[in-house]
Amino acid sequence: MVKMLIDGALVDTARHMDVIDPSDESRVAQVPDAGTAEVDQAVAAAKKAYPAWRDATPEARGAVLVAMAQVVTDNLDELCQLLVQETGRPLGLAQFEIAHLAAGYLNYYAGLRIAPEILVEDDTRRVEQHRKPLGVVAAVVPWNAPVYIACNKIAPALAAGNTIVVKTAPSTPLTTLRLGELWQDVVPAGVVNILSGGNEAGAHLVSHPDVAKITFTGSTGTGRKIMEAASPTLKRVTLELGGNDAAIVLPDADVKAIAPAIFAFAFFNSGQVCAIIKRLYVHDSLYDAMCAEIAAYATGSKVAGGRDPEAQFGPVQNKAQYDKVLDYLASAKASGTIIAGGELPDGRGYFVPLTVVRDVKEGDVIVDEEPFGPILPIIRYTDIDDVVARANASPYALGGSIWSNDAEAAAKIALRLESGSVWVNQHCALDPAVPFPANKQSGSGVEGGLEGLYPYTALQILNIAKPQAA
Repeated sequence: MVKMLIDGALVDTARHMDVIDPSDESRVAQVPDAGTAEVDQAVAAAKKAYPAWRDATPEARGAVLVAMAQVVTDNLDELCQLLVQETGRPLGLAQFEIAHLAAGYLNYYAGLRIAPEILVEDDTRRVEQHRKPLGVVAAVVPWNAPVYIACNKIAPALAAGNTIVVKTAPSTPLTTLRLGELWQDVVPAGVVNILSGGNEAGAHLVSHPDVAKITFTGSTGTGRKIMEAASPTLKRVTLELGGNDAAIVLPDADVKAIAPAIFAFAFFNSGQVCAIIKRLYVHDSLYDAMCAEIAAYATGSKVAGGRDPEAQFGPVQNKAQYDKVLDYLASAKASGTIIAGGELPDGRGYFVPLTVVRDVKEGDVIVDEEPFGPILPIIRYTDIDDVVARANASPYALGGSIWSNDAEAAAKIALRLESGSVWVNQHCALDPAVPFPANKQSGSGVEGGLEGLYPYTALQILNIAKPQAA
């Protein structure tokens, strides 16, 4: 059984949680179920380790991050197999998350440096701007991309000079805990602490008085609770929450040319990504053709457990989310026309076929809300100004995209969207060097790039008066 990493030691608990393979609902492992005592131990360890880590050179901290990335790479096969077990996803998707995203973010932040800036230099004064680490960071990680999102929080936190306590998602703790075991010998004790547990551990961690900052990825509802928990001590908070990303296909687009990419960006990880296409708006002149193309790709794809070498898409990750997706599926059937999928397979596992629904509109639940599963609504429009307004009417504003043969014209329309990220002829193009902000109820703050390093620091201004001649 894997254990938690606390203060450089591998720790078990009296209580344990089951890890369920969503492909067949079997138990694949048991992991520790941390309570308040283990959270207190982890925070105390991070607090104790903070001064030495803060005072280490950026080069020394970067070297540790590089070593952490190398551990990821050296143990890729084992980590991917664990991720397939706990998520049910195909092996190729697990490899992308761990080798490309997780290792990529660790290596990127290993090389970033924040230098002091001179704001004013004259005969009377010298004013310098410094960015200082905050202390102990609490990172709460979701179940849909557990290793990537853990690393994209650990990397900037450590690069800035903070220490961190990571709380894994209850349904996908296995791979991240194993990574903590593998990091035991390359990370100084207490700098990184990784816990598994349920709501008790999460609530205690985010309200802990010795935590200086919370970084959370997950639902908007939970994000609100975290903001509330942070308020008594005014902890800094970065929230990357739900999305209902709109993609708009302009009338000059080539349907056959763009349909494969739109399909891929809509059903990536079986729809379980916050910043993929959730609403596809297609001009009336292309509507029928686009519906037919997307439906054909969905119908021709294989949904199966990750151990099946032919699997292209996996199951919904957990029973609670599966039940929610089934409610959205029923709503889609009631409000529109199902042109692909829609019927559940026999057998065990949380499988939902890739489902495409047309003839829906704003006001329908499947359009207004985020199913976070493999259901794509395709919505008709005729006027550009109208569709931009419709796309912006959502309370969510994480990502959006415009698809056209004229990239420059599309870019002008893209800038009218209110989402934190806007793409042209692509979607969810994540890159560790590119900031990824969240607007409206999709969250607050930014991750990625140098801008994603700043929230892990406090701004300090040093203002030095120069001696004046008598």
